[in-house]
Amino acid sequence: MFISNSPAETEAIGERFAQHVEIGSVLALKGELGSGKTLFTKGLVIGLGSSAAVTSPTFTIVHEYPGGRLPIYHFDFFRLEDPQSVSRLGLDDYFFGDGVSVIEWADRFPEFMPASARWILFEIKSENARLISVK
Repeated sequence: MFISNSPAETEAIGERFAQHVEIGSVLALKGELGSGKTLFTKGLVIGLGSSAAVTSPTFTIVHEYPGGRLPIYHFDFFRLEDPQSVSRLGLDDYFFGDGVSVIEWADRFPEFMPASARWILFEIKSENARLISVK
């Protein structure tokens, strides 16, 4: 469990977390809008050594960040409406491929998360404070 008191601290937590991921890691992120999911992912990308610009893939569904120790596949399930939309993404190719998969709003379709997924929960405690729990 981590407590973040600023956006910079949330990013730093993601950067430190990068030390604990390996090929095939799947990180299922859960938390309301503005809780720090994308900032955490930005830190993760930095921690893996990529200089790619990280933005939320809300409208494109997936962003790929190469150039680091491992490639990162950053998904956002927020706008997906049904299981058929998720199944068309070919998630297994990403989940069991050569990189790390990070899925924002994974709780919208938990049935698609592999059993090995690490769930990371983001809770807003105040305007700047966040509680980040790893399950």
